[in-house]
Amino acid sequence: MSVDTESRIEAGLEGARARTLALLAPVDDTDLVGQVSPLMSPLVWDLAHVGHYEELWLLRNVVGAAPTNALFDDVYDAFKHPRRDRPSLPILGPAEARAFVAGVRARVLDVLATIDLDSGDPLLRDGFVYGMVAQHEHQHDETMLATIQLMEQFAHPDASGWRPSEVDRDDSGMVDVPAGTFFIGTDEHAWVYDNERSRHEVELAPFRIDRTPVTNRQYRAFVEDGGYDDSRLWSDAGWEWRQEAAVEAPQFWEREGGGDWSRRRYGRREGLPPHEPVQHVCWHEADAFATWRGARLPTEAEWEVAASHDGEPAGPQQMIGDVWEWTATDFAGYPGFVSFPYREYSEVLFGPEYKVLRGGSWATDTSVRRTTFRNWDYPIRRQIFSGFRCAADA
Repeated sequence: MSVDTESRIEAGLEGARARTLALLAPVDDTDLVGQVSPLMSPLVWDLAHVGHYEELWLLRNVVGAAPTNALFDDVYDAFKHPRRDRPSLPILGPAEARAFVAGVRARVLDVLATIDLDSGDPLLRDGFVYGMVAQHEHQHDETMLATIQLMEQFAHPDASGWRPSEVDRDDSGMVDVPAGTFFIGTDEHAWVYDNERSRHEVELAPFRIDRTPVTNRQYRAFVEDGGYDDSRLWSDAGWEWRQEAAVEAPQFWEREGGGDWSRRRYGRREGLPPHEPVQHVCWHEADAFATWRGARLPTEAEWEVAASHDGEPAGPQQMIGDVWEWTATDFAGYPGFVSFPYREYSEVLFGPEYKVLRGGSWATDTSVRRTTFRNWDYPIRRQIFSGFRCAADA
């Protein structure tokens, strides 16, 4: 194994762990073990889960080590127990969880130098499994950031910069993308997931896409125009959700007595930043807004093709790293999809129940922010850092 590869792996693992521990350090033990919402796990479950995942893949699968505790295979398996049930499991307490993840990490680093990353084993080649574990922890860090945002009474001391960048102009119109044959996806192996492969051609008709994400100012106009009360703007499933959830604005927005809108952000109430991309909207809300505006959501392929021009003067802006952007596409495998290294990451979730999100949010680590990364969630979810931009046929 080259020194550069080993250094990259160690930096990736240690960077993720430093972020995890810094994120949780100000949270007291009561909040670590409590459940703020049935949609989310107790924070201490997430902490121990990333340690169990690391032990499973980097010690048990790579070097055949014995499990620390065989019971953890049940307790910390994300597919065996829905989040709402996890507080009732025999999970580790905060001190025990910290000791567990530290012990696992020490063992992983001890054996790292002995691993042959140039072998023919696809799990090890180019450090794939190490990248998978580091990105997995960063993804749980983002999940924990969403959990902390749901805590009404906890103001995290580090939250001042936890927000997307404001757009330069939120009235800058749309970008034209000509028809053509384009490539999306990737053939890379290291540090990418199975659902991003393989690189393949798509044929696209000409389309237009918003230059910037939809902002709070733009979305507020939809709210104040009665968008949440007009069933004609919503799909049947969307209107059913709207009535059942009885929502009137994005999550965390509030308006008292006909005054101006504000939002709660990490335990603090603040004025609504008009030029920031809107966050915490579900797919149904994004779809209704697009209909109200006489547009639609972009397909996943349209989004990725447009994102290849992100940052060009005449191209779309802020497609990576501000908000997850909903697309019109159901989550499915690409042509020739091969599950690796386990079906539960992607394959078992393919189907119309999930919609694809792209781009990564401000809470997404740079190791995950890439134009090919595919996120997915139920169309009713909005505790995530999700926004959108509109598209239209040319």
